[in-house]
Amino acid sequence: MLQDVPSLVAAAREGRPRAVARLISLVEGASPQLREVMAALAPLTGGAYVVGLTGSPGVGKSTSTSALVSAYRRRGRRVGVLAVDPSSPFSGGALLGDRVRMADHAADPGVYIRSMATRGHLGGLARSAPQAVRVLDAAGCDVVLVETVGVGQSEVEIASQADTSVVLLAPGMGDGIQAAKAGILEIGDVYVVNKADRDGADATARELNHMLGLGESRGPGDWRPPIVKTVAARGEGIDEVVEALEKHRAWMEERGVLAARRLTRASREVETIAMTALRERIGDLHGDRRLSALAERIVSGDLDPYGAADSLVEALAEG
Repeated sequence: MLQDVPSLVAAAREGRPRAVARLISLVEGASPQLREVMAALAPLTGGAYVVGLTGSPGVGKSTSTSALVSAYRRRGRRVGVLAVDPSSPFSGGALLGDRVRMADHAADPGVYIRSMATRGHLGGLARSAPQAVRVLDAAGCDVVLVETVGVGQSEVEIASQADTSVVLLAPGMGDGIQAAKAGILEIGDVYVVNKADRDGADATARELNHMLGLGESRGPGDWRPPIVKTVAARGEGIDEVVEALEKHRAWMEERGVLAARRLTRASREVETIAMTALRERIGDLHGDRRLSALAERIVSGDLDPYGAADSLVEALAEG
């Protein structure tokens, strides 16, 4: 059933959660109305500060996200949460659904929480996450927290989707080595050692600080990622995390980094949409005589695969 997109957008701007939910569902389901939705939202976006949270399973991402929501709400900010879950192998939907650990915020009209399934997409994010963030941005959220799926060593995509990336670690999990292996030492703007009441928290922070300093080539005035120790389950250290985030945002705005990151993010979003459309067009050629003819020439040795690909691209460009 077709939705009244202008009415949905207007209701979302008024903070009505059902309208926000419907818009994200249209995005996630790649609805035929997706283009209409994005066109309607475009003039309303750009105001939200997007914070990505990533880290290995068990470090307390959901608990930390919930604590950050509380901290921002105390500051009077409207908060959107996009919690990316692994997909059910049967339904394709998010396994955990709306997070039970964030139930404290369920009745707060200033908070919107949505779970999304990865649907097989690597990188810790759902493919439609950028468009879902746009919905939350247009709906008037001051801060959008994007929590990745927590699959280990494929989480670096969050760096290209957020204004600020927060990497969470915990003592006793070998996360120092894992962080180096996963490449997340290169993507973090703020590092959080959660569960700091456990033995080894100080050692984890020292190890992380040492690893961040290895081969460091930062100049005067460059951002050095802070390391904040927290006990998210008790809300300890969360205000310090928010302060670190605000400092990073101010630094980015002063240096023009925030605008540059958002420009890069928009470029990648356009590229992804274009590549998806191109793959669909190529998929439509399966069984097409033109593609079969190119394949036959490759098998016979008359044409190499690169030449065949060039011919295919030219044919697609000509329509």
